[in-house]
Amino acid sequence: MMKIKTYPTATKLFAAVLLLGGHTFAAGLKPFPKEGIWRGEFNVSESKVPFNFEFKGKDPKHAVLTLLNGSRRDDFHVDRRGADSIYVKMNTYDAALVAKIEDNGTLTGEYRSLVPGFRGNSLPFVAEPGKSYRFVEPGKDVKPAHDISGKWEIKTYTKEAVPASIALLKQTGNKLTGVIMTVVGDTRELEGTVQGNEFQLSGFTGPSPFIIKGTINDDNSISGEQGFGIYKNLKFDGIKNDKVELPDPYKLTFLKEGYKKLDFTFPDLNGKQVSLSDDKYKGKVVIIETIGTWCPNCTDQTVFLSPWFKENQKRGVEAIAIGFEQKDDLNYAKYTLGKLRDKYDIQYDILFGGIADKKVVAEKLPALNKFIAFPTTIIIDRKGEVREIYTGYTGTVTGKYFEEYKAKFNKVLDELIAEPVPSVTASVSSATKGK
Repeated sequence: MMKIKTYPTATKLFAAVLLLGGHTFAAGLKPFPKEGIWRGEFNVSESKVPFNFEFKGKDPKHAVLTLLNGSRRDDFHVDRRGADSIYVKMNTYDAALVAKIEDNGTLTGEYRSLVPGFRGNSLPFVAEPGKSYRFVEPGKDVKPAHDISGKWEIKTYTKEAVPASIALLKQTGNKLTGVIMTVVGDTRELEGTVQGNEFQLSGFTGPSPFIIKGTINDDNSISGEQGFGIYKNLKFDGIKNDKVELPDPYKLTFLKEGYKKLDFTFPDLNGKQVSLSDDKYKGKVVIIETIGTWCPNCTDQTVFLSPWFKENQKRGVEAIAIGFEQKDDLNYAKYTLGKLRDKYDIQYDILFGGIADKKVVAEKLPALNKFIAFPTTIIIDRKGEVREIYTGYTGTVTGKYFEEYKAKFNKVLDELIAEPVPSVTASVSSATKGK
């Protein structure tokens, strides 16, 4: 993992206070970053990953940094650190942008992991105010050789065989936006450019930044490389294919032969042991989510489920989020999952499952044939039997795919809620075969 020199924070603030023009400034403090649109660049393995953001507010009480990715907007509060630095916590992700305000008004700093044991992991960045372009400065665009709008079948080269992914791209002149869909989720919205026969896309919404660099080949196929910030780079090829589809997410994860139910006991954020067999859930339709606060698709799924649950709970529905975090420690999970609960006003139960590892999930939910993706949604009927399992999540940026997901989710829940409440609720362990 990459390590860089970090910026020291001041140990004290100057006591003198000046009142100027109705604003209060501590003597010695550098002016807050300039309001307006900014352009930043991460330095990732000698490659530049650009991102854009808007800065609003002139003091920590009002300052907000908004990351810009196509039509997507993600807001983050800005704190001051010492006389010359700012600190931007990435909301529920345990990471932050930490930057020094330079004399010329630019920012220099790093995207820093805050996870205990991973705090040396960081990406350096610089940012300049007043620049709204992503990749190419105004006036320097090269006429696109092709329009690559449409649906693309993408083959990614990895050590293990994986299903093809899908790129949904929209090009207007040089401007390019889009999203990559995979069996485990999507990249969120990406923004970029087409220049001649080359294209680039990047995205930064709080988790590690993402970049695609590609070439449009003579046969109208595309090829290139995807970069996942501090994690990995993967090569890919693609062909336009309007008929390509991902594997059915309702058929990827299922119960092993002989199982009809799940059985688990995990602590909630206060340490109380909670089981699916508890009276609270008997006779109810129950939605189980396996999530992690480090997982952007899990956050997007939470943004969908939290308001849905508040609107439908009185119909006889309960929900449980089982969080698997970057540290196998309940106190740490209480902090990270508590942040998620508070930000999105989650009113269903949140439990701690353990370390964020697919093998660990499979071990702790042994009735599943395998565990493929965070998040995975498991829907249980009033008899306590598993009726549907959805692998991954399809976000709003995917358009019709999100609408189809939402329609089926509501259809399934409506049908299960309409089923009669059993007169006697089975108490047999769901881990017992043959039931």
